[in-house]
Amino acid sequence: MTSVTPLSELRKTIDAIDEQILKLINQRASCAIEVAKTKIAAGEQGTFYRPDRESLVLRRIKELNQGPLSDDTAMRFFRELMSSCLALEQPLTVAFLGPEGTFTQQAAFKHFGHAVKTLPAATINEIFASVEGGQSQFGVVPVENSTEGVISHTLDRFLSSPLQICGEVEIRVHQNLMGKTDNFEEITEVFSHQQSLAQCREWLDKHLPKAKRTAVSSNAEAAKLSVENPQTVAIAGVAAAELYGLGLLAKNIEDEPNNTTRFLIIGQQTSSSTGHDKTSLVVSTDNKPGTLHRILEPFAQLGVDMLNIESRPSRQGLWDYVFFIDLEGHCEDAIVAQALDRLKENVNMLKILGSYPKAVL
Repeated sequence: MTSVTPLSELRKTIDAIDEQILKLINQRASCAIEVAKTKIAAGEQGTFYRPDRESLVLRRIKELNQGPLSDDTAMRFFRELMSSCLALEQPLTVAFLGPEGTFTQQAAFKHFGHAVKTLPAATINEIFASVEGGQSQFGVVPVENSTEGVISHTLDRFLSSPLQICGEVEIRVHQNLMGKTDNFEEITEVFSHQQSLAQCREWLDKHLPKAKRTAVSSNAEAAKLSVENPQTVAIAGVAAAELYGLGLLAKNIEDEPNNTTRFLIIGQQTSSSTGHDKTSLVVSTDNKPGTLHRILEPFAQLGVDMLNIESRPSRQGLWDYVFFIDLEGHCEDAIVAQALDRLKENVNMLKILGSYPKAVL
């Protein structure tokens, strides 16, 4: 018969382990404080947050993890630990697309941890302005959704902004119907962001075909509006329901179960190469035959993987376009640098928006 360890002994063992963990956590925090002192003594100013360093730490934790905790759980724990340690060095302020409870705020917490101050902004333009003006050190802006495509406002703002892309984060988007009433016959209107309404079109057609659909600035704003009128409902994330005291009437109503939104981290600093990077850039060319081929040719010749390309009106002339491109690798990598040098010869303008660590999934 297999012997079973008494519960009292197991609890004593857990208590002893907890004591060791707490000591080690505080030792790490003390090291973080010393890091800050060393950086200040060396004359370093500005933010002490290093996206490349944090990405390497999280990837290392993922590689070292042997369970039974999942990789996601282990990385989430260390993300919060690093966030708290960084706050001891220098607290960060991060601008996001508000109000409180949006997916953009969720992305900010996933990337930076909860020990940062999040600053809500009404528009994507205001997020850029907040970072450019120094009210926040970093901003989080949505750039692409797996079902609805790119967010054009974000791409357009990069044309005039001096900010760099410092990182990226991806959020699996689950849409939920919330409100004060659970009687679908009483529901007259559905509030949500236009993309969320589009992502739930089939579900709404089936379950709320008569309800008016009204697009608002954010899902959190939709939740606020629903609080004011009990005959309306909102589509938003679970955090918005908790924040505004709404009941969850239906969960995960998105038409595509793998719906994911990609967000970019914008700031004043550049990131060093980690070996797991992307480079984003924008180019403009003359509107002539073969233009796109000349843009793609250097990457094809040197074997640089092009991850994405989007065209946007340049706003400089009729039918003139700029191209936003995401590449595999860092601009400091030899082969990427060589490809960019060749690209310069074929375009009128080349602006590197940033080389940054890939999202750690």
